Amino acid sequence: MTMLGKKIATREAYGDALVELGKENPNVVVLDADLSASTRTSKFAAQFPERFFQMGIAEQDMMGTAAGLAAAGKIPFASTFAMFATGRAYDQVRNSIGYPGLNVKIGATHAGVTVGEDGATHQALEDIALMRAIPGMTVIVPADYVEAVQAVKAAAAHVGPVYLRFTRGGVPVVFGDDYQFQLGKAALLRDGGDATIIACGVMVGAALEAAEALAGEGLSIRVLNMGTIKPLDGEAVIKAARETGAVVTAEEHSIIGGLGSAVAEVLGENCPVPMKRVGVPDVFGQSGGAGELLEHYGLTAANVAQRVREVVGRKA
Repeated sequence: MTMLGKKIATREAYGDALVELGKENPNVVVLDADLSASTRTSKFAAQFPERFFQMGIAEQDMMGTAAGLAAAGKIPFASTFAMFATGRAYDQVRNSIGYPGLNVKIGATHAGVTVGEDGATHQALEDIALMRAIPGMTVIVPADYVEAVQAVKAAAAHVGPVYLRFTRGGVPVVFGDDYQFQLGKAALLRDGGDATIIACGVMVGAALEAAEALAGEGLSIRVLNMGTIKPLDGEAVIKAARETGAVVTAEEHSIIGGLGSAVAEVLGENCPVPMKRVGVPDVFGQSGGAGELLEHYGLTAANVAQRVREVVGRKA
């Protein structure tokens, strides 16, 4: 039964997918840093209490424990808010998980400005950049509930460290039951020849909305969902640049070090074309409603559409 159009937080998908994995694989274990109600790992804890570890407000200890469990053959999902997973515990993620290449999955919820009223201290806008820079770390940013469930399962099947980024608030479901997430592969959501929008997370819906609006102006816009930020699907990026001649990226993250930077790196070395990055500029977040903050930072379909008009105008 399709959920298209419904608004569901991707953290809900995280909790649901963990329960499914728990039933399928006895080696899956879950750790949380005193936030299981918020990260939705409480769903796993209720069904598999012997495989759930409540670590308390001790994120560094949680990452070290997850590393030990992985070394012993388990598949641990270490869960907390994105700000704490990548900020407070960065040293442990880098040296205890990344350096030895251990099979730890980091489930990070409450990412980006859509955390809302909790403000700048809790709005991780640099987490993708931090995780991208760790050698061997896979980085996944699902766009909706459907993709998030599949991404969690793909992370469990993948051998090596994975960072998964989830939302606090509801995001529209953009994928039908036939959608298939592929680790490391972009998904073509809409074809077009005038420009390409490459989006991830909550901005995928905005990208589709922008493309539809631009179609009314006679512009044919390709839309790629880049669910995996690392390893990036460079082949899809280069193909889009060559065939459409202009690229706009859209993400709920700093324009420094995230999807926009990853795409720019590929284009700069292989196929330079007019490009714009839609994301949060070089500033911290602030307290406000999720919708208000998306509007304030230009994380909207209207702004994405305007950036597309600009890059199309530069093609000549």
